[in-house]
Amino acid sequence: MPGRWLAAGRACPHAGTVLTTTRVGLAPGLALVVAATAAGQVIGRLVPAASPLVVGVVLGVAWRFFAGDRAVATPGLRFAATWLLRTGVLLLGLQLAITEVVHFGLPVLAVVVASVAGGFFVTLWAGRALGLSAPRRLLVATGVSICGASAVAAANSVADGSDEDVATAVTTVTLLGTLAIAVCPLVAAVLGLTDVQFGIWTGASVHEVGQVVAIGGAAGAAVLQAAVLIKLTRVVLLAPVVALTGLHRRRSGARPPLVPWFVAGFVALAAVRATGVVPAEVASLVQMVANLLLCAGMFGLGAAVDLRAVLRTGGPALAAAGVGSIALATLALTGTVLVSS
Repeated sequence: MPGRWLAAGRACPHAGTVLTTTRVGLAPGLALVVAATAAGQVIGRLVPAASPLVVGVVLGVAWRFFAGDRAVATPGLRFAATWLLRTGVLLLGLQLAITEVVHFGLPVLAVVVASVAGGFFVTLWAGRALGLSAPRRLLVATGVSICGASAVAAANSVADGSDEDVATAVTTVTLLGTLAIAVCPLVAAVLGLTDVQFGIWTGASVHEVGQVVAIGGAAGAAVLQAAVLIKLTRVVLLAPVVALTGLHRRRSGARPPLVPWFVAGFVALAAVRATGVVPAEVASLVQMVANLLLCAGMFGLGAAVDLRAVLRTGGPALAAAGVGSIALATLALTGTVLVSS
């Protein structure tokens, strides 16, 4: 549990925090969060490959590095890093058009599931071999295999990692996903992948949604459509991965929530979206709100991170994420070529 977020009279946020802080106490930190969120959205629009979530955590880490640990801002930052972040993950469920995903057919969906599972377990194995703590290797593995920063945030509800664990996982996954923006088109050109194959492979192997959009947008509409739909398929897998992880940790003696409230809400909203009753305008509005909340939450997380500690201990995490990313990309590429040739 991140120690610096604890204060006398406040319960652990992983146990369903009831905040005792007054609204006045939240105000300074939330004002900072609002400013950082606005900046994150602007930067995200100017640099399409830069996910607002990643921008948010970078701004938070920079704030802590240059401004230090400001006690007056801590309550608002803690509120953003818990309640706002988790609400943002919950709202992601309304973005998932599951009925569109199934149009790719069972073989492609099987490739996605197998690739995610392979990438996840290879990353866990590499993390263990490199001496990463259990929470850190779990966060890195989830970020690599599912959907980057938002998956790391969701997984930490059962992993109970420190702020440095979260920041390290987000940083490593972001670096490798950014590298993929340059590498994936080159590999696709060398191998002569079709637009659909390129899109499926990109969606099944690249970490952040923003990075997938950057690759697909540059390659054309056919690649973009396939990439985004397959990427959303991986996002659907976030709920079972978190639930199974929580169950595993309970069997080992820990007592995390089996299914955190916001993950249950994520599944419920995905089910609602699948019924077709949600107007496109509402889904679009909710997506915008979710992005704002996630950016705000990531800033709150980043503001609790000691950058010097991350730099001292981040090498093994980057290596584990690299091994897992290569495994994920290889499995996804092999499977894509086999089922679509």
